[in-house]
Parts: sequence; structure tokens; C-alpha cells
Amino acid sequence: MITNFSEYPNSSILLPQKVIPDVQEKIYSCFSKTINGIITISQRNCGGRMQSSSTHRKTMRQNFVQLVIGVPALAALISLFLFHPSQAHSHDYLTISGCSVSDVGYLRALAREYERRTGVKVFVRGGGSVVGNEDLKSGKVDLAASCMVPDSRDSGEIVCIQVAWDALVFIVHPSNPLDNISLDAVRSIYAGKITNWNQLHGAPARIRVFISRTKTGLSGVEASTKALVLNGQDPVESPNTFFAASSGIVEQLVEETPAGFATTGITSARKRNVKLLKVNGVAPTNKAIIQNRYPLKRPLYLLVPASASPGVKRFVDFVLSREGQQFLKSQNVISLQDIK
Repeated sequence: MITNFSEYPNSSILLPQKVIPDVQEKIYSCFSKTINGIITISQRNCGGRMQSSSTHRKTMRQNFVQLVIGVPALAALISLFLFHPSQAHSHDYLTISGCSVSDVGYLRALAREYERRTGVKVFVRGGGSVVGNEDLKSGKVDLAASCMVPDSRDSGEIVCIQVAWDALVFIVHPSNPLDNISLDAVRSIYAGKITNWNQLHGAPARIRVFISRTKTGLSGVEASTKALVLNGQDPVESPNTFFAASSGIVEQLVEETPAGFATTGITSARKRNVKLLKVNGVAPTNKAIIQNRYPLKRPLYLLVPASASPGVKRFVDFVLSREGQQFLKSQNVISLQDIK
């Protein structure tokens, strides 16, 4: 079952039509290079022996006809059977990109469940909230996942629909002896005032701070961190601050870095091999978040075009339905039903 752009079965590659042009261009480029190589070889040799001038011209004409007729035909066949399989018409699948927290936390599982119920394939990839928003505006995907509200300038083009709840969590490597942290200590880490774990009664090691940030602005997690934790302040950049393109990458970096520290969403973090720190003595459990004993709660959204297709509307309707929300709860996601 395919739920990610990078997962293709060997026997039948199903590429969404929205990503076809770039791939086709690469294939035709390869054909062009191959043709040039064949022509060069034909000019120099044919059948392992040099030919007379008249025979050479005849052979070149034959080669040219074969190339002109054969290569485009072959390319057309590849385009037809490889990129436009009969079982994958536009109404038979949906494409989603965006928020890495949503991607890992629930979207992949939701895509499989939706296909099981409806037969409609849902291709999912992460990349971050900013990427999803840009993909949606440019028409590369049908929906986008996000953990932040789109820019007000996009309000006429994009509809923002909350589908679940999340909460920011602070993560460290499983080997880190630290179990609890205060919000003041977190602010001091991001301000560059706390730089070594021994300042928090841990083993002596410089704290390696990982932050998700895109080239075009704050990621969803960084925007939430700035608003909910840092009182609107930007984190201080230091030699121990490292930026990654998405929260998914940040989480993986913390998994591999004993001195690592990062902020991410609980929806995806609990599916990683990381330690989730208590905040002011309160563990980030669903119950504590629902009861507002654990702070830093935030919404998760799906973004859809203002003129969404019937297929997109059916998918969103399912996510918001009782059955859809119950499925999210089965994935340990805080549903809309949990917080009124």
C-alpha cells in the first residue's frame, strides 16, 4: 500500500500526475543524450567495420528514421503505461504534503485507513508546514497539513480546517539522564545562557540545539515555540545551534545525538526513539494536555483550496466525522472530541 511519494512498487510505479512533468523532462533528456551517443557511434562505426561513403549515408538515413519514429513512440509508451496507469486516474487518489508532525503522527496511518475504507489512494509526504502551504498554492498537491495558520494574504485562496490537537514537547536523547525541565530553563537554552547539560545537573556536554527552519521563514514548530515558549523572541544562534529543513529531520537528529535538544510536536515525537521531558514536573500525556495541566497545546490543521474538489471534500468530511476522529484517537492523537 502506497502512502508516501517515495514508496513505489517495483512492478507498477504510480506517480501522481502533478509530478509527471519534471520526471518526463528528465526521461526525454536521457533519451536525447542516448540519441546523440548512438548517432556519434553510427557516424564512426557500424557493425564493427568502417563503411563506404554511400553505405554510410544509407545507414545514417535508416538510423535517423528509426530514431525519429522509434524513440518518440517508445517515450509515448513509457509515458502512457508508466506515468498514466489505468488504475490511477485523478479521482482515484489524493496528494498531501506539509507538517512533519502530522505526517509522522497521524497522516500516514490515516491515508492507509482511508484507502481501506474507500479504495482511494492518498499519497503523503512531509516537508514542513511552509512547504505544504507552497505546494498547495502552486497546485502540486490537493491538500496540505499544517501546524500554523496560513498567512492572511492567502485567506481568499486557502481554507484552514482544524482536525486535531497537538502540544509542543522538549525532546532529548534516550541516554540523557534529565527527566524534567522548566520553561525558564528552556528559554535560557534558546537565549544561549545555558549551554552545557551540567548546568541542568546532567552530564557535562555542550547542548546541541536543533531547530527546524525553512529557507522562506519559520517552520510551524518554530513559530509555535516563539509564540508559546519564547514570548515572541527569536532563539539566539550560536556554534551549538543547528538548523534543519523540517521537524522530522530534527527529531531524527535528536535520536542520533546524545547531547541533542529540540522542540517538536508530541503527535510525532512519541513515535520516535527520544525522551520527552516533563515540564515543571508535568509529563506530556494526553490526559494532562486535555486537562490543561500540561501547557503548550496547539491545533493541527488541514489546508484545502477555497474551490476544493469533491474528492478533497470527502476526505476532509471523513477526518472530521465521528469515525475519523475515533481513528485519530486510536493513533494516540488528541481529537477534536477530546477538547470542546
